[in-house]
Amino acid sequence: MQTNLHPIFKNTAVGDEAEAILRSCVHCGFCNATCPTYQELGDERDGPRGRIYLIKQLLETGEATEKTRTHMDRCLTCRSCETTCPSGVEYGRLADIGKEIIERQQTRPFAEQIMRWGLRHILPYRQRFTALLRLGQWLRPLMPAMVKEKIPSRVHLLRWPPARHSRRMLVLAGCTQPGTTPNTNIAAARVLDQLGVSLIELPKAGCCGAVSHHLSEHDEGLGFVRANIDIWWPAIEQGAEAIVVTASGCGTMVKDYGKLLKSDALYADKARRVSDIARDLSEVISVDDIEKLKFKTDGLKTAIHCPCSLQHGLQLPDHVDRLLEKAGIDIAKTVDKHLCCGSAGTYSLLQPAMSSNLLDNKLEALTVDSPDRIVTANVGCQLHLATRSQVPVQHWIELLEQGMSSHLK
Repeated sequence: MQTNLHPIFKNTAVGDEAEAILRSCVHCGFCNATCPTYQELGDERDGPRGRIYLIKQLLETGEATEKTRTHMDRCLTCRSCETTCPSGVEYGRLADIGKEIIERQQTRPFAEQIMRWGLRHILPYRQRFTALLRLGQWLRPLMPAMVKEKIPSRVHLLRWPPARHSRRMLVLAGCTQPGTTPNTNIAAARVLDQLGVSLIELPKAGCCGAVSHHLSEHDEGLGFVRANIDIWWPAIEQGAEAIVVTASGCGTMVKDYGKLLKSDALYADKARRVSDIARDLSEVISVDDIEKLKFKTDGLKTAIHCPCSLQHGLQLPDHVDRLLEKAGIDIAKTVDKHLCCGSAGTYSLLQPAMSSNLLDNKLEALTVDSPDRIVTANVGCQLHLATRSQVPVQHWIELLEQGMSSHLK
């Protein structure tokens, strides 16, 4: 795709990067076939190819329009298009560049500004978020059904195993997961403990930076990135084998630390090392490990939702399926596995109508075989699906831990 950058972008790092991505697009439109918003709306501007043209127009004219912002806001950044694209167009990165430019040029309505400010100043901060969540859980019986469905119930906490093994790995605590689904990391620690690995959660390591990054506050997001690196680094120097991430959305972000800080002289090498040892939990547990766990099945049919961040961001579409199949789980048939559930970080809060439609579509696709439960690999997807699912939704590692615990009793 030939481009003629506006002088304000010409010979800049961002301009050069965007131009290189634009030139790799061959206009084939294969991306539209797997884009959730294009499938839902049928508008070329709400598909990857159309959005690429909108970003091209922005970079050539130097001006962002309200219509361009509307269509870019509808993008889930699910990166399904990247999996489909035969030319390897890095659409996700191009979308980030376009959204940041739009955010600088276009002033949002006051209500939107307040909403986005609130998300940035609550979600990434574990203590603030958890305090508000606990208040919401206390008041939940008094709330209208539409609000009530979005507030997860409190769960009984499992016990974190003592660090007793010479093999050690770090695990990202995150920001919202400790308050909403705290047993995810504990279950991971209990399973890995049986495999001779101690999983260590450093409490001061917080948000991966994705919330700010996806709201186009990239410098703010990099602040979280650097803070996590500083907290993890002593443990890495002392021999931690990996940084395990149990939420695939966060995992995608952590794997990008090296790219995000490649021009930072103080952090480039450390960030590259962090990205190199970052692992989704499904990469840490092998198929052979399942036999060691002596997993006991409960006979319930299980539908697997593979998050966009896992299948498109991390390119691990089948890892969870293989692990659960090896464990003897009865896997339910599903359809349209490539399509997003509509969670997409803060998307469900900022684009509720589209998110709601995508959620209904995904639940229909997940329940065609009448499963007894749904498992997934990302906290956002788990909470979003649970708001309307008629069957329980949990992280797949909790399923393994429950089967393992049943055997040990």
